[in-house]
Amino acid sequence: MQQRVNKEIHDEQQQVPLIRLHDSRIVRFGYLALGFAALLLAVAGAVLPILPTTPFVLLAAACFARSSKHFHDKLLANRIAGPIIREWVEHRSIQRPVKRWVYLLLALSFGSSILMMPSGWHQAMLAVLGIILAAFIWRIPVRDAVSPR
Repeated sequence: MQQRVNKEIHDEQQQVPLIRLHDSRIVRFGYLALGFAALLLAVAGAVLPILPTTPFVLLAAACFARSSKHFHDKLLANRIAGPIIREWVEHRSIQRPVKRWVYLLLALSFGSSILMMPSGWHQAMLAVLGIILAAFIWRIPVRDAVSPR
């Protein structure tokens, strides 16, 4: 009996905190519109080298948490975005393999963009932006994956 209670408590701690819908329909609609705009920017960020993806996905999740349980649940159920959102909400960190992928994609996207720029000024600007973004990502805490028992 005690093991079942402990398991239920552990399961509750592992879940993403419940969403809190805003009381006003107008404000909920505004959050919903902002959530979809953030999601569109996240999709664009997956293709464009300068535009980040993850902050916009996190913003969309926060907006959907205040506006629509349906869209919030769909975003959390996404096989790519869901685990990253849960990791951020529960631990305020990212896992080491995700951080490595971020660095690799950052280097590839900024490196290819720098090589395509004809002007030295634009190349230097992209290099500085890449370094700033890499420094920002470096500051995000890393959490090693916990192996299941």
